[in-house]
Amino acid sequence: MTATIGVAIAIPRPFADELEGWRERFGDPAAHQIQAHVTLLPPTTVADVDAVSDHLRAVAQRHAAFPVLLQGTGTFRPLSPVVYVRVAVGAENIVTLESDVRSGPLQRSLRFDYHPHVTVAHDLPEATLVVAQRTLADYEAAFTADAITLYEKGSDGVWGPLHDYELTAPA
Repeated sequence: MTATIGVAIAIPRPFADELEGWRERFGDPAAHQIQAHVTLLPPTTVADVDAVSDHLRAVAQRHAAFPVLLQGTGTFRPLSPVVYVRVAVGAENIVTLESDVRSGPLQRSLRFDYHPHVTVAHDLPEATLVVAQRTLADYEAAFTADAITLYEKGSDGVWGPLHDYELTAPA
């Protein structure tokens, strides 16, 4: 049986609640389909979730927890109608982690080059995207990324966490 999975660094509460609240206020229908996050693996269909879990456990053991600072906004427009909160500190660690996640049983190519970010508005009218980018231009949140989370997409379109894998390598 196949499953649609994704892997991410979940943004901790209360920051996740703030960002999801903003996404909802901007009118993004995906605001509550998954906890605010930095994607490490976009939606991927797999046949063997156990093999994926083993892989993610090994990946997490090779990486140490690290500080993350979310600060300001950016956009992928005009290439893609997305406004996001920037990863100002920790981006290098996230890029390395993403590359390790997207190996082995999760090896796949990406449509766009990987860029760590937290989406706050997607597929909305241009005027709304402009408002989102301006509204959160001064947004800031700091936390420690200490785990990666495996998510599964439910039949209702909502992503639920299956397992957290603590980043346990020595700093």
